[in-house]
Amino acid sequence: MKLQQFSLFWAIVTLAMVGWMLLAAGLVAPARAQEPGGHCATVVIHIQDVSPRGGMVRLGLYDEARYPDDDAVPVASADVRAETGETVITLNNVPPGIYAIETFQDINSNNKMDTSWIGLPQEPFGFSRDAQPHLSKPGFAKVKFEVAQGMNVQTLHLQNSVSLLASK
Repeated sequence: MKLQQFSLFWAIVTLAMVGWMLLAAGLVAPARAQEPGGHCATVVIHIQDVSPRGGMVRLGLYDEARYPDDDAVPVASADVRAETGETVITLNNVPPGIYAIETFQDINSNNKMDTSWIGLPQEPFGFSRDAQPHLSKPGFAKVKFEVAQGMNVQTLHLQNSVSLLASK
């Protein structure tokens, strides 16, 4: 009888400890959701007019301080396989703010935007708000958009240097 009482005692103690651990975990989890990282956004980017020539679509999300510096590290970035017609890229855990998107289709997958001898892009490229470059990248004011907490969707169209020359 003493052995049964002893075992019952430890079973109750163990259950109580497990209960306290679960309760503590439940109390800690909501506190983590209130930390600064919990106020992030998701940005879904629909990139239209992707060439059937394949390769990778490379995208950078920049704040004003980093745009248009070619050597700047983007706030968020993604490299995904190009899907003919439309490629969709999702960026998670983006802090709310004002940003610009710069993207290009790296057809030959050499990790850089190929340009002609006069500097014109040789691969499809695009900017947020479908901004058009004129001798250089469009300024931040032309490409900026707001990212709010929660889900955000942007659509942009790839273009090429031939279409730029034809539109003038």
